[in-house]
Amino acid sequence: MPGCFLSDNAAGISPEILRAIADANDGAAAGYGADALTESLKDRFTALFEHDVDVFVVATGTAANALSLAACCPPWGAVLCHEYAHIARDECGAPEFYTAGAKLCLVPGKHGQVTLEGLEATYRGFRLNDQHQTQPGAVSLSQATESGTVYSVREVANIASWTHQRKMKLHMDGARFGNAVASLGCTPAEITWKAGVDILSFGATKNGALAAEAVIVFDPALAKDMAYRRKRAGQLLSKSRFFSAQLLAYLEGDLWLRNAARSNRTASALADGFDALGFELVHPVHANELFVRMPDEVAERLRGGGFQFLDWPTAGPGGRRLVTSSATTEDEVSALLEMAV
Repeated sequence: MPGCFLSDNAAGISPEILRAIADANDGAAAGYGADALTESLKDRFTALFEHDVDVFVVATGTAANALSLAACCPPWGAVLCHEYAHIARDECGAPEFYTAGAKLCLVPGKHGQVTLEGLEATYRGFRLNDQHQTQPGAVSLSQATESGTVYSVREVANIASWTHQRKMKLHMDGARFGNAVASLGCTPAEITWKAGVDILSFGATKNGALAAEAVIVFDPALAKDMAYRRKRAGQLLSKSRFFSAQLLAYLEGDLWLRNAARSNRTASALADGFDALGFELVHPVHANELFVRMPDEVAERLRGGGFQFLDWPTAGPGGRRLVTSSATTEDEVSALLEMAV
């Protein structure tokens, strides 16, 4: 049975979320977030994170990241992030645009993760309080990372402490936040505000939603102008109830965690299978992305059999990226591995 491993974006909508969208279509409701579903999100996310939060619904992860960074960093500031971070490689300058000019400073690090040593080396390159140079304003972590790895609670806490000591804010790109929490077995609170995260891009689209992301603000000072920033960015959704319905269904009964755990399990099974076949895994597989060096003849055979995945040159010779989703089945994984022999 052929399977699609191109991206978790390629998967369909979870049935529970699809039903919630249909239910939200019953009758009329006030627009621009004044509906009952949207107004209930603050309480729902406050309960999830065990902390009073401000919630701003947007349609895309790029918008969530860019608006979050705009709240954290002034136009003359700099955002320190991993050199392969999504905000640096895949958002077409949106963070720079919405911050009105803040610079992204790329920090090297193994397996998609920045380290304290890497951050410190980059930070030392700034001439602090020099009007001729951008000034460090924020650090952004991807959780899970673009390499499919996950920061531990302690790693996030150590980076947060370092960041705050230098009077910067810590943003977390949580496009695959559910996968990270499922991998760590921690609570959402433990890996965010309790560890020192100031603002979170909470993703649902890659994990079963149609199109629904949220900026979750833990530091009240960062929420002050967010409503205006969101409107100016074209992200104040007129029919907000349909986006909020997705997020509420996503959280109901821990659907978000169940979906993430399922995609993590199939990725782990795929990684174990590749390892048994002698294919080199480029990064540890913590979540639902894996990077493997696969001979061209094997890749061609799999594609000829209907399997879809991406070549990934930065993973080295024969590098491929495969991503599982909540819709990926064990049968699809088994079939791919059997054909790869």
